[in-house]
Amino acid sequence: MKKLKSAIAFSLFATTAATADTLYCDRLIDPAEGEVLERRLVTIESGRVSSVERVDADTPADHRAGTCLPGLVDMHVHLDGELSPGGYIKRFTQNPADYALVAADNARKTLMAGFTTVRNPGAAYNSDIALRNAINSGIATGPRIYAAGKSLATTGGHADPTNGHRADIAGDPGPKEGVVNSPEEARKAVRQRYKEGADFIKITATGGVLSLAKSGQNPQFTQDEVDAVVQTATEYGMHVAAHAHGAEGMRRAVEAGVRTIEHGSYMNEEIMDLMKEKGTYLVPTLLAGDFVGRKAEEPGWLPDIVKPKAAAIGPVIQGMFEKAYAAGVPIVFGTDSGVSPHGENAREFALMVAGGMSPMEAITAATVTAASVLEAEGDLGQVAPGFHADIIAVDGDPLADITELEDVDFVMKGGVVYKP
Repeated sequence: MKKLKSAIAFSLFATTAATADTLYCDRLIDPAEGEVLERRLVTIESGRVSSVERVDADTPADHRAGTCLPGLVDMHVHLDGELSPGGYIKRFTQNPADYALVAADNARKTLMAGFTTVRNPGAAYNSDIALRNAINSGIATGPRIYAAGKSLATTGGHADPTNGHRADIAGDPGPKEGVVNSPEEARKAVRQRYKEGADFIKITATGGVLSLAKSGQNPQFTQDEVDAVVQTATEYGMHVAAHAHGAEGMRRAVEAGVRTIEHGSYMNEEIMDLMKEKGTYLVPTLLAGDFVGRKAEEPGWLPDIVKPKAAAIGPVIQGMFEKAYAAGVPIVFGTDSGVSPHGENAREFALMVAGGMSPMEAITAATVTAASVLEAEGDLGQVAPGFHADIIAVDGDPLADITELEDVDFVMKGGVVYKP
């Protein structure tokens, strides 16, 4: 047995880490098979799992844990910010470097919460792309990041970066800034994201809850525009995620071939059937709806134009999830953290279970299903030979109490232990 090898992972926020050759798990949750394996020794080589064997309970190992499971995947986070009282003014006071430093700190919190991979659908100043590169090169600590860069919107749409600005500074942003108003501009905006290093494309197919605009549901892309986005993204090897609350915007996005619908608040049965037919996944972000619904009642958190939308969305999105799950809509885990506090991502699990999912189904949505949506089925979502050694552990049994995942005791990513 090799001795435990110590290493320091240097980052903007110092984090002590160590590589490990072996990990003993009293129990190992296997979401791919929907079963729990007893007394498993996981052997790791070059950051990947080389073997998983049943052993005696007293078998020596570099690390020992209670209930192990694959590192979790959150398919919707915004690492570069977090909703807070008076937070809307930050876009006028923060510089690009501020966003990058905030994102780095939130990435560390997210990893320590057991989320070893995230998808970041939209960030200011491409801070998610820069952070992804820094983590991959070892100069920052955080989860694997799939980055979208700047989200795409139409003029006045949910991701128009000048919404709420006074006229003399609002300007007229275009494709480079992520604002499009024709199929031609949509294609140019996708190509710009490709040029900047994005992994996928995010569009805001409808209005939003937190944007400074009255409607959170109206469709904001024409069918031709969203068709152009999806076609161009596909040609450049990228998938498309569509923020959507209202049914018509969802319909256009699903018809165009987006891979995921984010939120889906006012989804109806027609859209559910269409998503099943097209194989489109729902990223429910129940935690975001629950959080803003509560903050709508607290002074100072939200502008007046936002409060009615926020107050309504929590019960609506939870009810939609229950119906979508019962109807068999494909569902993948995602929180919209950055609306709610980073590091509390696992609170989404309890809301999913309250909506009808079993704990195993919820864990599968954050592991095996997420890996499939990211086209990383051989790398992520399982503790099995050949996969990245992304493994977390808790003391208790999350299949009996899903809130166990809100207090992760052990985090390994790529064979490196960040939380021993």
